[in-house]
Amino acid sequence: MSCQRPLIDAFDRRITYLRLSVTDRCDLRCAYCMPERMQFLPKKEVLSLEELYRLSLAFVERGVTKIRLTGGEPLVRRDMIDLVRALGRRLGDGLDELTLTTNGTRLAEFAGPLFEAGVRRVNVSLDTLDSERFETLSRRDRLDDVMHGIAEAQRVGLSVKINTVGLKGINDVEIPALVEWAHGAGHDMTLIEVMPLGEVDGERVDHYLPLTEVREQLEQRFTLTDSTYRTGGPARYVRVEETGGRLGFITPLTNNFCASCNRIRVTATGQLYACLGGAEKVDLRAAMRSDAPEENLAAALDEAMRIKPERHTFRIAPGEAPAQPRHMSMTGG
Repeated sequence: MSCQRPLIDAFDRRITYLRLSVTDRCDLRCAYCMPERMQFLPKKEVLSLEELYRLSLAFVERGVTKIRLTGGEPLVRRDMIDLVRALGRRLGDGLDELTLTTNGTRLAEFAGPLFEAGVRRVNVSLDTLDSERFETLSRRDRLDDVMHGIAEAQRVGLSVKINTVGLKGINDVEIPALVEWAHGAGHDMTLIEVMPLGEVDGERVDHYLPLTEVREQLEQRFTLTDSTYRTGGPARYVRVEETGGRLGFITPLTNNFCASCNRIRVTATGQLYACLGGAEKVDLRAAMRSDAPEENLAAALDEAMRIKPERHTFRIAPGEAPAQPRHMSMTGG
């Protein structure tokens, strides 16, 4: 498939990776992500599945080769698997990979249909293997559901990567054991620094854990060898020699990775954010629902490339407001 007008920003970065949110809703309430009494978007503001599909195809026509479906929790959206099936039919026809990020609570139900639709790997967000700690963090008692979902995903042939947010005073002491468990079960794992997006109950800075410190601690126990392995995202990987597994680090605060950014995010309402940490956006929903949708959508994507910043400006400090008022669940994980 030829691409006549690739998405290339002002810094000569080619955009090939779309993270598309299908909903801002979630069946967990992770403390670092959202408040307990989260106000979700009215359903009428959310793009229909047909609109999400048409939007995805527009990105593929402009050179996007990888789509990750996100949320909130994407698997809580009714009939979402229909979108996966429709997009799966484009694999090998401009689209190289279709995947998703999930909290795993409904993965046991959907693992089989996802694989049948062409998905071959998923990311599962999991910050602890301790049931009490899981319930404290997510405000829901769902760890058994998540573990069952991971097992079922592996059984049907999906490759599972575990995503873990490092949290000082909460799960920091558990990280080595999480690495051993993940690698022992055949999963890659990525550690992520907490991102300062949206107001939450309490202060994020109290639990901010620089991954530079985590790596130093891990190196007292394991031999970490830098790897050139990449999945298309921001993680930088090492091989853990003792386990034979891969461990990634996503470090928006301690080690900026923007020079190689190939990603854009679109919310469930069709707002394209050119940068996770920025306010720059274009309204794709308005373009799609206009009298000239193809022309206006093309112009909106061109505008997104023009306004995409060189880098984000994430900071985290006591008393400092979040980098952006929107929550990660709204932007798309």
